Amino acid sequence: MKIAEPLGRLGTESAFEVLARAAALSNEGRDIINLGIGQPDFRTPEHIVEAGVRALRDGHHGYTPANGIPPLREAVAADLERRHGTAVDPGHVIVQPGGKPTMFYAALAFGGPGAEILYPDPGFPIYRSVIEFSGAKAVPVPLTAETGFAFDADTVLSRITPATSLIILNSPANPTGAVTPKEQIDRLVEGLAAHPDVAILSDEIYSRMLYGGQAHASLLSYPEIRDRLILLDGWSKTYAMTGWRLGYAVWPAPLVEPITRLCINDHSCVNAAAQHAGLAALEGPQDAVADMVAEFDRRRRAVVPMLDALPGVTCGDPGGAFYAFANISGTRLTAREAQDLFLEEAGVATIAGTSFGAGGEGYLRVSYAAALDRIEEAMERLATCLKERKK
Repeated sequence: MKIAEPLGRLGTESAFEVLARAAALSNEGRDIINLGIGQPDFRTPEHIVEAGVRALRDGHHGYTPANGIPPLREAVAADLERRHGTAVDPGHVIVQPGGKPTMFYAALAFGGPGAEILYPDPGFPIYRSVIEFSGAKAVPVPLTAETGFAFDADTVLSRITPATSLIILNSPANPTGAVTPKEQIDRLVEGLAAHPDVAILSDEIYSRMLYGGQAHASLLSYPEIRDRLILLDGWSKTYAMTGWRLGYAVWPAPLVEPITRLCINDHSCVNAAAQHAGLAALEGPQDAVADMVAEFDRRRRAVVPMLDALPGVTCGDPGGAFYAFANISGTRLTAREAQDLFLEEAGVATIAGTSFGAGGEGYLRVSYAAALDRIEEAMERLATCLKERKK
């Protein structure tokens, strides 16, 4: 068979590869502590589950509108206005099966040969994957420890060329947990006035997971770029609904119809029962969200000093999401060597920083979306592993 060349340009998400290897070791009888996968260890709140079950019992078994059921799109718009203080037209909301379709559709809309798309490095690996699949040139915007891995407006603006069609931003960020300060976003938006043809995809999937007094500044709050802004958000992280495959994006008016056609061609519509569950999530009690964030914060405050105490390891304090980005350069291991050693020898799954781009060399992503007692045991195992290696 002759396979189309663009498929060869598709990358992957290494967290799933590590998850598969960890599962294989577990099947061999090993006790594996998974600090690799970006998935809350909480159950979806019961009232949300019940809404999904009730939808099935009530006969919501058929197709829905390709852009999502109207009550859900209206609830999304109301939630965004409540959180960000800006009105959103429900007609611009498109509900999709998770967050990744938004990345894919944005790359297809603005990519292609001759185009350049900027993306964060280190950053979520699917950004680069879909850019290259589209045929566009993927241009990394380096994120560094000096800024706490938050993006620097001047650096982003300096990467723009006449070929730049789209900029991808992510705050709070995966894999670093960095939160970009509002003053940098203000500066970026001001600078973008000189580049009116450049669109922006703002991935804000972790926007409700903030710690230590950090505040989220949504790009949705800047009217001067609303006509070229794509906002990505969803339910997976906030409501522990990763397996429900439910996300959304707010699209600029000219893109709503073509992206809806992409949805029709790609997946027809999102699972009907999942949409009713998503409606219950937005309109129901938010206590479970607050409880989850408080627990993540407790784990964050525990895991950072534990990582700092490991031989050859240092770790900055993440302001959002549920990831610590630990500097392991003092161990004299590469990121991939450390990932493999910790999994095979210590039974602890982490993700090499290079899975998120060249800028991740010398780092490991450690997810604290696991129970604190398991995190503590994992740190003890890593300490033993590193001490044994020095002998």
